[in-house]
Amino acid sequence: MKYFLTSSASIPESYKVNSANGFIENLKNALGKTTIKTLYISSDPDAYELTDDFSSYTKLGFEEVGLHFDPFIIFDHRQTVNVQEYLNEVDLVILSGGHVPTQNQFFQEIQLAEKIQTFKGVVIGISAGTMNAAETVYAHPELEGESINPDYQRFLIGLRLTTKQVIPHYNFLKHEYLDGKHVIKEIATEDSMNQEFYIFPDGTYIYGHDGMEELYGEAYLLKDKIFKKINTNDQIISL
Repeated sequence: MKYFLTSSASIPESYKVNSANGFIENLKNALGKTTIKTLYISSDPDAYELTDDFSSYTKLGFEEVGLHFDPFIIFDHRQTVNVQEYLNEVDLVILSGGHVPTQNQFFQEIQLAEKIQTFKGVVIGISAGTMNAAETVYAHPELEGESINPDYQRFLIGLRLTTKQVIPHYNFLKHEYLDGKHVIKEIATEDSMNQEFYIFPDGTYIYGHDGMEELYGEAYLLKDKIFKKINTNDQIISL
């Protein structure tokens, strides 16, 4: 298996694929062909209209850079087939963006963590999909009230594709407040004791292949309440 764990596969506020840091070239090389059997796994299995919108934009963006999907299968509660049957057949799995706990619950429901371990193709994580790819997921509060809800679980069991806990969309989150607290400087920083959070703006990604992980693009590490820059655009570091 090879995987691309992105903050977002697209340019902010656009469906077009973000070509920063060699993403398109690396993806095409990993796939090895341009006609791709693809499985798109939803972040909310009951939000059919939202899933259809997100998936169509994702599909269109990749088609514009030369990839052709045949078939392009959307997996949510409309499907009655065991996800394993699709994993046995497709070349590419796309883990959608969305609400992390909702997607995590769906992944657990379909037992994706167990079933994806033997997948031989390429995985693309987008935002929440990237976060849920971790062994231990840091699901930082996103919705109003979550940060002050004592029952909200910030650490979840993920797909075990990586040990890296990613916080995506730093280009937006560095300006964001939730429940009166700064998402990064207060909420995530307080949660970072004995943790390592990799914080990405859109355009940054982890490429996992051949038993190693490479970090492409601008990135920050938040560990034990200490925030530091670890990489810049157009640079690659091994993790």
